[in-house]
Amino acid sequence: MAELIFTEDPRDSRLDDFRDLSTADRRPDRPGGRGLVIAEGTVVVERMLASRYPVRALLGVERRVRDLDLSGVDVPAYVTSAETMAEVVGFHLNRGVLAVADKPAPLAVSEVVARADVLAVLEGVGDHENLGSIFRNASALGVGGVLLGPGCSDPLYRRSVRVSMGHVLRVPFAPLEDWPGGLDLLRESGFTVAALTPRPGSVPLRGLRAKVTGRVALVLGAEGPGLTDEAIAAADLAVRIEMVPGVDSLNVATAAAVAFHEFFGVDAAATR
Repeated sequence: MAELIFTEDPRDSRLDDFRDLSTADRRPDRPGGRGLVIAEGTVVVERMLASRYPVRALLGVERRVRDLDLSGVDVPAYVTSAETMAEVVGFHLNRGVLAVADKPAPLAVSEVVARADVLAVLEGVGDHENLGSIFRNASALGVGGVLLGPGCSDPLYRRSVRVSMGHVLRVPFAPLEDWPGGLDLLRESGFTVAALTPRPGSVPLRGLRAKVTGRVALVLGAEGPGLTDEAIAAADLAVRIEMVPGVDSLNVATAAAVAFHEFFGVDAAATR
């Protein structure tokens, strides 16, 4: 079981992984990032503890730390007051507990593809909250993996992890660097590639599961501009979510949830 270590010194060097999160926890492509994965709150921390991410330490108020199931967990758990924790972190954390983990080696596209019958493929999804919501929806609706095309943010950024409720730590993902040529790899692996777009000529999503047999990759684009012409051209078909007149689009995470639900139950390899 994790060792509980009590401290009230905000300058304690053992707490440095948790220090100044509002400024130091930047995206990896910006200066100042530590490259750590941060979980906030008991639910997300427990998902991190159960994941493949190697946890370095915990920090929290005593009540929240004791709420965790720490059996079999061999990392230091630093216990402090809410006031000291706020001074270390840089803001008041009402969830009361944090965990930090190192990033494991990234998965290869082939690893993600091999274990999924339904994939989400994203292009230009740069908003961390949308990205986290997509991962949460993917986990809830049985999507077996996520591939990240150009312009996507890091799913392991603190806000994405928080919004995903820790499901970004459960759903396998990998960068799809060959774009949009990488969609050919999916097709060669037996996927039908369906690009979501409201443009004229797209076919309705409703009932698509009955028409598309086998594996499917659902391609979603950024809020606002949507998918590029190149991505749509590289797909097997363009698909739209039917809406009332006068409304042309949905939030990308909402659109993803609708599309994922159309294929709910297809993916027997969803990570659980």
